[in-house]
Amino acid sequence: MSELARVSLKIFGQVQGVYYRFTAKAEAEKLGLFGWSSNNDDGSVEIIAEGEKENLDKLIDWCKKGSFLAKVEKVDIDWQKYIGEFKSFEII
Repeated sequence: MSELARVSLKIFGQVQGVYYRFTAKAEAEKLGLFGWSSNNDDGSVEIIAEGEKENLDKLIDWCKKGSFLAKVEKVDIDWQKYIGEFKSFEII
């Protein structure tokens, strides 16, 4: 059985107004992950995601590149204990 985990990501660079959250949602759903993505006032994007650790690693790899218009400078990664609070992946 796969290990379940939760990760909090903060993505910096040109990541707002470039379909980053929309394409992150599509990628998370493709990987069977649940959670949300949100724009922050400082220009970054925040993502909280839960699911199989292997798929969370794939989401992190995707986040380092982002949508085709994005220019990702860095991704802060904070692994957390799986809670299981989400039923879908939302843009908030």
